[in-house]
Amino acid sequence: MSNHHKVNYLEIPVNDLTKTKMFFSDAFGWHFKDYGPEYSCFLDVGIDGGFYLSSTHFNLEKGCPLIVLYSQCLETSERKILAAGGLITKAVFSFPGGKRFHFSDNNGNEYAVWSE
Repeated sequence: MSNHHKVNYLEIPVNDLTKTKMFFSDAFGWHFKDYGPEYSCFLDVGIDGGFYLSSTHFNLEKGCPLIVLYSQCLETSERKILAAGGLITKAVFSFPGGKRFHFSDNNGNEYAVWSE
């Protein structure tokens, strides 16, 4: 299958690389490869991408795209997010195709987690 014009890479602004890597490692088991002090890419998470240092953050209120992660168990994912220092910004709700909730990481960036 051709990758021409497919979404290939995702770059996410964060204000603290060390805390961000710790959060995503603790909450989701992600692994990283650093490229200097201001950039770290995440590995084997479904799409290639990385975190870069920035003073900005994103959320739906600003009209930003929503990054949605899949989970086999929403309750377990929610517990891990909270234990890692994240905040639940929208409680679990149903939508066509499943259920999801929204959370923010230590940077204030908003994400969602869904399941069937």
